[in-house]
Amino acid sequence: MFDRFTRRRHSAPLLIIPLLAAFILGCAAGEQARPQRIILASTTSTEDSGLFEELIPAFEAAHPEYSVQVIAVGTGEALELGRRTDADVLLVHSPAAEEAFVAEGYGTERREVMYNDYIIVGPADDPAGVRDLDDVVEALKKITDAGVTFVSRGDDSGTHKKELELWKLAGAEPDPETYLNAGQGMGEVLRITNERQGYTLTDRATYLFLLQILDLEILVEGDERLFNQYGVIPVVGARSDAGARAFADWITSPEAQAFIANYGVDRFGKPLFTPNASQSAKGS
Repeated sequence: MFDRFTRRRHSAPLLIIPLLAAFILGCAAGEQARPQRIILASTTSTEDSGLFEELIPAFEAAHPEYSVQVIAVGTGEALELGRRTDADVLLVHSPAAEEAFVAEGYGTERREVMYNDYIIVGPADDPAGVRDLDDVVEALKKITDAGVTFVSRGDDSGTHKKELELWKLAGAEPDPETYLNAGQGMGEVLRITNERQGYTLTDRATYLFLLQILDLEILVEGDERLFNQYGVIPVVGARSDAGARAFADWITSPEAQAFIANYGVDRFGKPLFTPNASQSAKGS
């Protein structure tokens, strides 16, 4: 009787041990299966144009070991996130600032990814009379002289940097009475411009993506100074260093470049971005 009781007492741990081992192994397998997070700091134009809604799932499908968290801000703020290593990889559009970022040791390399162009949009009646001008500097001078509303990103974004560069070339000071410094992303700035029936500088992709809710027309385009290049930069000391490199390699790969080349064609009849990746590093 004592022997039976002893055997019963000791049989429970013998059953628990394999169950516990299976539980631990299951947890370990679950941990291994969980994707590693990559933080991508990018511009509001790539977010507001709808590109990331399709591009990010495509990357995650190609690399299921990673998941991407997008922080959509202006290029200046994205670069600052990189400097603080609060982002792993950047996709931005201010080449001079990007090259400086890499030269200062914050980025491992810079690769070109894609481009589109900037345009000036405004109301159909065009009170500044800039329609069809192919000289963006002349257009800005006329907008200033006409005393009409101009809405600026005002957020140190790539678009804002381009706008300030163009104002400098124009040698014109915007009228503080009519110059609205919004401090917002591209989509919101277009909405504000629409409400005010003013003018603004925008990337073409965001404008086309939001066209159905805007009563604004393309008035100035085609000047070579409106070229808008995007680059990808893995951050030095990134928390997910391997993930940052994987994203940079993927977005410049033939697979992703073909995806970018087709984005927007079904809806707009042409791509919103033109891929032009260089596999060689720049500024490293």
